[in-house]
Amino acid sequence: MKLAAKFTLALFIAFSFLSCSDNEGGSAKIQVSLVDAPADYDSVFVDIQDVQVNASGDPGGWISLESATMGVYDLLQLTNGEEAFLGEVELPEGKLAQVRLILGTENSLVMDGETYALTTPSGQESGLKLNVHADILAGITYKLVIDFDAAKSVVSAGSSGKYNLKPVIRAVFEATTGAIEGVISPVDSAAVIYAIQGTDTATSTYPDEDGMFLLRALPEGTYDVVAEPADSTLNTAIESGVGVVIGEVTSVDTLYMD
Repeated sequence: MKLAAKFTLALFIAFSFLSCSDNEGGSAKIQVSLVDAPADYDSVFVDIQDVQVNASGDPGGWISLESATMGVYDLLQLTNGEEAFLGEVELPEGKLAQVRLILGTENSLVMDGETYALTTPSGQESGLKLNVHADILAGITYKLVIDFDAAKSVVSAGSSGKYNLKPVIRAVFEATTGAIEGVISPVDSAAVIYAIQGTDTATSTYPDEDGMFLLRALPEGTYDVVAEPADSTLNTAIESGVGVVIGEVTSVDTLYMD
């Protein structure tokens, strides 16, 4: 049965304000942020020049973040729930093996109002590598938090006013969204697929040439999945009450529009 005209119009109005992505069913999004634990200094400035991820573990498999925000960060401003968003990257479904932090030379310590240069040990040109070794699923958004422990990372060099930066870092990896996958019939219906929560369209996509679709990056909750065909001789298909769980891809039955 066709949707009521009012509901169909609402769908298309909502759709007009959305960027409807292609069905990128094979990739996951990794978002990277920087945080710190408290330390007994005025400031600890760290010069971050690049953040790279490696899905394969291959020495040549490093990829820099997209839309990266690099520069000098005061780690002590990144406590009590504050964080710095460093960038994000799309990776194919599979594994995230490692993350690498590339530091520059503008690292410094402020203590009792005095500023001291922080010297990084030699041999760090290749960056600070952190093992993650986590599985990633297509359609899921993951958050990778780089936890830089300033208190443990600043080390006295043994003489007055001399300090080294020997980074103590851990990587915390977590999924932040879920996804819905399925298939439509007929395949050539030129349909748009919507995930609707209440009266709001959360996201939308197009199926691929085989009729398969993936609604990505959905917050946890319950959704109606709607397949709206462009062909007026076909019916709108609705799957109601589809649950989305963080870190999981929920499969729905075939959406028939015959």
